[in-house]
Amino acid sequence: MPSQKVLEQKQQIVADLAERIQGSVAGVIVSYEGITVDEDTKLRKDLREAGVKYTVVKNTLIKRAAEKAGLTGIDEVLNGTSAIATSDEDYVAAARILQKFADGHKTFAVKTGYLDNDVISLEKIQSLAKLPSREVLLANVLGAFQAPIASFARAVQAIVDKENGEAVADSAEAPAEA
Repeated sequence: MPSQKVLEQKQQIVADLAERIQGSVAGVIVSYEGITVDEDTKLRKDLREAGVKYTVVKNTLIKRAAEKAGLTGIDEVLNGTSAIATSDEDYVAAARILQKFADGHKTFAVKTGYLDNDVISLEKIQSLAKLPSREVLLANVLGAFQAPIASFARAVQAIVDKENGEAVADSAEAPAEA
């Protein structure tokens, strides 16, 4: 039987993790088995730079936190080693980084994930991982918005250049006629 102090610590971990799950837009649970310390350090750095919180947590604590957060359907994957990555703003960052890492490592695997407190399939996580980053998507949208304006500006400039060219030609012909 665990002591009261240990029990309180575990309850606090569950409460904090449940709050983190509720406050996030997306999360991914992975099996981190078989990676080296250097690989784990690089992975954590990449996740941190993308604004993703990554924590190794016992399966029972993840299960209780998920239940407390109203996230159901992840119990069947909570075996072996588990870590959870959550993102407060970016829907695809955790999936993209972790799936890319899993593709390069035989023993590291994505188990499940969620979007807006709904558990999603492994196929959806893989689809999310293939999406470009938010910055790339915004750049594409801005490029699409700017394309018509840029075309219009080039057309106006061509008209101005044509009129200036005719005016120069007319002024060059005028002295020759006189």
